[in-house]
Amino acid sequence: MPDYHVTPHGDGWAVEKGGASRASSVHDTQAEAINAARGYLENQGGGELNIHGKDGKVRAKDTIAPGNDPRNIPG
Repeated sequence: MPDYHVTPHGDGWAVEKGGASRASSVHDTQAEAINAARGYLENQGGGELNIHGKDGKVRAKDTIAPGNDPRNIPG
Protein backbone atom coordinates (compact mmCIF):
# COMPACT_ATOMS: atom_id res chain seq x y z
CA MET A 1 0.00 0.00 0.00
CA PRO A 2 1.35 3.44 -0.86
CA ASP A 3 1.74 6.25 1.60
CA TYR A 4 1.42 9.95 0.88
CA HIS A 5 2.61 12.96 2.87
CA VAL A 6 1.12 16.46 2.91
CA THR A 7 4.02 18.80 3.70
CA PRO A 8 4.76 22.54 3.66
CA HIS A 9 6.19 23.65 0.32
CA GLY A 10 7.22 27.28 -0.14
CA ASP A 11 4.04 29.34 0.25
CA GLY A 12 1.80 26.29 -0.25
CA TRP A 13 1.45 22.58 0.50
CA ALA A 14 2.88 19.61 -1.38
CA VAL A 15 1.51 16.10 -1.80
CA GLU A 16 4.43 13.66 -1.88
CA LYS A 17 4.32 9.91 -2.40
CA GLY A 18 6.56 8.09 0.05
CA GLY A 19 9.97 7.46 -1.55
CA ALA A 20 9.38 9.81 -4.49
CA SER A 21 12.01 12.37 -5.46
CA ARG A 22 9.51 15.17 -6.16
CA ALA A 23 6.01 16.27 -5.23
CA SER A 24 3.00 14.74 -6.96
CA SER A 25 1.23 18.12 -6.76
CA VAL A 26 1.42 21.51 -4.99
CA HIS A 27 -1.61 23.37 -3.60
CA ASP A 28 -2.38 26.77 -2.09
CA THR A 29 -3.99 25.38 1.06
CA GLN A 30 -3.42 22.35 3.25
CA ALA A 31 -7.08 21.33 2.83
CA GLU A 32 -6.69 21.20 -0.97
CA ALA A 33 -3.53 19.11 -0.60
CA ILE A 34 -5.25 16.68 1.81
CA ASN A 35 -8.17 16.24 -0.61
CA ALA A 36 -5.76 15.57 -3.49
CA ALA A 37 -3.79 13.03 -1.44
CA ARG A 38 -7.02 11.24 -0.46
CA GLY A 39 -7.96 11.05 -4.15
CA TYR A 40 -4.56 9.60 -5.10
CA LEU A 41 -4.84 6.97 -2.37
CA GLU A 42 -8.43 6.05 -3.28
CA ASN A 43 -7.36 5.59 -6.93
CA GLN A 44 -4.46 3.36 -5.87
CA GLY A 45 -6.49 1.07 -3.64
CA GLY A 46 -5.97 2.75 -0.28
CA GLY A 47 -2.99 3.43 1.95
CA GLU A 48 -1.68 5.78 4.63
CA LEU A 49 -2.02 9.56 4.63
CA ASN A 50 0.46 11.48 6.80
CA ILE A 51 -0.38 15.15 7.40
CA HIS A 52 2.49 17.37 8.51
CA GLY A 53 2.18 20.74 10.23
CA LYS A 54 4.03 23.92 9.29
CA ASP A 55 6.94 22.75 11.47
CA GLY A 56 7.29 19.62 9.31
CA LYS A 57 6.29 17.20 12.09
CA VAL A 58 3.48 14.69 11.52
CA ARG A 59 0.35 16.07 13.18
CA ALA A 60 -2.18 13.51 11.94
CA LYS A 61 -2.41 10.18 10.16
CA ASP A 62 -5.31 8.60 8.32
CA THR A 63 -5.84 5.23 6.67
CA ILE A 64 -7.69 5.41 3.38
CA ALA A 65 -9.77 2.27 2.80
CA PRO A 66 -9.07 -0.50 2.16
CA GLY A 67 -5.70 0.28 3.71
CA ASN A 68 -4.22 -1.64 6.63
CA ASP A 69 -5.43 0.36 9.64
CA PRO A 70 -3.25 -0.41 12.68
CA ARG A 71 -6.13 0.41 15.05
CA ASN A 72 -8.89 -2.12 15.55
CA ILE A 73 -11.57 0.41 16.48
CA PRO A 74 -13.37 2.78 14.12
CA GLY A 75 -12.44 6.46 14.10
